[in-house]
Amino acid sequence: MADKHSKKNNKGKTGSNANVPKKKPGLLIYVPAFCSLIGTLMLLVVIAAALPLTVPNFMGYDVYNVVSGSMEPTIPIGSIIYVKDTDPADIKSGDIIAFQSGDSVIMHRVKENKVVEGTFVTKGDANEAEDMNNVPYDDLIGIVVRHIPILGQLLILFGSTFGRICMVCFAACGALLNILGGRFRDELRYEREEELERERLLAEAMKKKEELKKEENDGTG
Repeated sequence: MADKHSKKNNKGKTGSNANVPKKKPGLLIYVPAFCSLIGTLMLLVVIAAALPLTVPNFMGYDVYNVVSGSMEPTIPIGSIIYVKDTDPADIKSGDIIAFQSGDSVIMHRVKENKVVEGTFVTKGDANEAEDMNNVPYDDLIGIVVRHIPILGQLLILFGSTFGRICMVCFAACGALLNILGGRFRDELRYEREEELERERLLAEAMKKKEELKKEENDGTG
């Protein structure tokens, strides 16, 4: 009797396992992570592009885009330069300065600082001769403390309305992907919780069914 009853129990357990639905995770589980990853990368690109142009302004630097080759190869076209306000008397020969010349901003190297006259003798590294006119102290913007090649194109991009719109849209897409990734993640978690609850209820139902069968068998015996 015991052996026969044991076989019935085993059969019942096998049936219980067969009725529990088992879903394969599939590729869907990677969608939230993928959306979040791409969205985060897009936001980081926007932040990385904006940092070299915005942070220096808060630190007291002026940022300019180099559009001429008068200082090549030291500072190539397309670079951005960071200019710091400096006392004209502290400028030394060999320093690179930015100064106002009409409506333009010029960046040349100082050949001589004529403190008594209050002017600079300047020359572009790529030019054969010194500049014809000395630069008055009043036209000095500051000393060039650093330059980064290529990034001048970012200044052009951020300086145009179309470029700003593109960057805002790019950042918005990155934020939207992060939101979608979170929604997908919550949906998958909810579905998983529902699946676990169904399995729990099914297991309880099968357990009760087996208990009833056992009671019937005991009563019959």
